[in-house]
Amino acid sequence: MNKISEETQEKAMKVAKSTQRPHQTKEQTKLIAQGIEKGIAEYKKQQNKKSRERDKARKAKLKYTVDKPEVITVTKLESKLLPWILLVISWIGFITWVNL
Repeated sequence: MNKISEETQEKAMKVAKSTQRPHQTKEQTKLIAQGIEKGIAEYKKQQNKKSRERDKARKAKLKYTVDKPEVITVTKLESKLLPWILLVISWIGFITWVNL
């Protein structure tokens, strides 16, 4: 069983004392503090688990982006227009050069 830190025990006791009812015994307060300690421990476990899962996802994403290079694809429309665009640009450049 996991040992609960003294800091957690102190916090739990402080919360238990702050919510203490009139005529509540010390034993009852201790039981409440133990319940709070267990809750804090469970919360920490959940947060650690979430942190590990986020780290795994981040590493998997990083590995995926490193291993899979991006491929630039040219659509059919772009491949048909490119020679015509270059032809028009070259003619414009030729006409302006001749007129100088």
